[in-house]
Amino acid sequence: MTSWTVAPEPYDSPVAAALWRAYYTEVSDRYYLLHQGRRTEPEELEREVTGADWSALTPPKGRLLVARYGGEPAGTAGVRLLDADTAELKRVYVREELRGKGGGPVLVRAAEDTARELGAARMILDTRDDLTEARALYTRLGYEETGPHNDDPYAEHWFAKKL
Repeated sequence: MTSWTVAPEPYDSPVAAALWRAYYTEVSDRYYLLHQGRRTEPEELEREVTGADWSALTPPKGRLLVARYGGEPAGTAGVRLLDADTAELKRVYVREELRGKGGGPVLVRAAEDTARELGAARMILDTRDDLTEARALYTRLGYEETGPHNDDPYAEHWFAKKL
């Protein structure tokens, strides 16, 4: 039986870069297809991928987690401390061909464990309206929708959970 494993990974590793490129491609294409009837232009994608700074996902105040399925890189989740009690969940992603095999909950639970290890008592996150699978996952895992906690122009739903 194939199983999931989750372990910390440097945010700038080749494995992280490949998974983040897949993440950005999917969420960007979804957004543009919904709002403009087109896929992401290669220059737009490259600008987003290379312009993202995820150095906050490094110890001692953050971590990038990579999930592997059968030993192969399969998904990511980032955790960063915002203050002494609050961690933020970022970039939860499972490769499309592996969805429905339990990777999302495994990643989120590992991120929650990581947030606790960092000293957080609460996890927050934001997501978009069109990412319905993500919203359903967070609700299933005990996250409650809250008012906005940031002014991210793409955020349309905000969630929190006591850890």
